[in-house]
Amino acid sequence: MAIKKGIYAASMSIFNQDLSLDIASTIKHSESLIKEGLHGTIFFGSTGCAQLISSKEKKKLIDKLNNNKLKDHFIVGTGDNALNENIELMKHSLSNGIDRFLLMPPAYYKYDDEGAYSFYANVIQKVPESKIILYNFEKLCGYKFSVQIVEKLVDNFPKQIVGIKDSTYNLYDVLKIPNFLIFPGSETKLLKGLQIGNSGIISAICNVTASMSRKVYDDFNNKKTQVFNKKLCAVRKIFDNYNLISGLHSFMSYEHKKYKIILPPLSLLSQEQEKEMMSKLKELEFFPEKNIAA
Repeated sequence: MAIKKGIYAASMSIFNQDLSLDIASTIKHSESLIKEGLHGTIFFGSTGCAQLISSKEKKKLIDKLNNNKLKDHFIVGTGDNALNENIELMKHSLSNGIDRFLLMPPAYYKYDDEGAYSFYANVIQKVPESKIILYNFEKLCGYKFSVQIVEKLVDNFPKQIVGIKDSTYNLYDVLKIPNFLIFPGSETKLLKGLQIGNSGIISAICNVTASMSRKVYDDFNNKKTQVFNKKLCAVRKIFDNYNLISGLHSFMSYEHKKYKIILPPLSLLSQEQEKEMMSKLKELEFFPEKNIAA
């Protein structure tokens, strides 16, 4: 199924006391975000601790999505460095009726545009049915997409390379590819992106700003006055002062203690950081369980 324009969360993963993936809670969390107004969610993006979760656990969660009534709103992030692990997980997703993927090139190793091209070309050769959103995040993987390599990938694989999530922010305002989805990775880029023809956003902080982000998106498309964009951007800027995964888990733990569990080497914010962050959010009247744009 085609990936649509809109507001997407890089959905959080939730864990059991033994640090195994809490599959039921992780799926329920994504479902709740869609019910709050998101067009979809991504399992196992960077916010979902993709690199820290085993392929076995990922496959078990994907199995549970097969008969989910919201399946058409889900995108799978493969979150692995190994070419064949990515391919295997994508094939497993396809067998469960999901052909939509967020795919970051491998981290740690140094390579150029041709190396990145070879990575995606090999994936597509093995999984030609896939619909792929490129994940541009130099801070995490060490590689930054250029305009030229994105254009080359789209030219050569137009049915498979359908969009990009730009968290490096060097492409969202310069790429000009017809019918190509462009999703900046931050709420602060949402309105500007829409104004220049972007497709929406894919953001970590949409885990807590789902309804507000959707409201900004809808108001733009309905040519209404923007009422919530300023607050939305202010919330994002507060979270940007901290490790996003740590900040999200600390914030969400006020709604339920299950969010307190986080995979090493990650951790919750320190007591001092948490107090500081929550105080700043309180000044914006942005609270757990009360963060809906009413």
